[in-house]
Amino acid sequence: MLADLSPLIAATTYWLTRAYPASGGAVAAALCEAQARQAVTVAAWLRYPTATDAALVGIAGPGGSARLDWVTGADAAGYDSADDHAWRTWVDEAVASWAACLLTDPELAARAVAALTDGGRLAGAPVEFRRLLAPDDHDRGAAALLRHPDLLAPVAALHRAQLLERLKPGPALIA
Repeated sequence: MLADLSPLIAATTYWLTRAYPASGGAVAAALCEAQARQAVTVAAWLRYPTATDAALVGIAGPGGSARLDWVTGADAAGYDSADDHAWRTWVDEAVASWAACLLTDPELAARAVAALTDGGRLAGAPVEFRRLLAPDDHDRGAAALLRHPDLLAPVAALHRAQLLERLKPGPALIA
């Protein structure tokens, strides 16, 4: 199933790191990308918890980055090329919004990872989300823009209510 969501995860991660870039060179960029990828992965697994969900988004497509670009002001620049437009079609607005919520709210991030663990998604899987859950000083410095609550607020607000609903205790967490 991870492979089914990998284009969505890659494109949404790329969008986040372009919209909120790292500061400080190649190592900072790698640390920033790792944090974004972990947040996007958790968000995607929560949003599409079953193989059927992943298959459906693979068939229908996630929707693209147009609204995200508009909210962040990136739409004014336009697309550089057809290739630039192509990867943007795989960006998932809700997943980006949920990832923004997780990156700016450590308690919410912990709840989201716990929901994956409790729901059996991560049972026995060698997956860790340390850079998302417990970023060190280097992580925080590298992703200062990516983790800034005020900067991510417009993106996070788009689908925060849906994320909070998804994380409510009860049968909805069982995937």
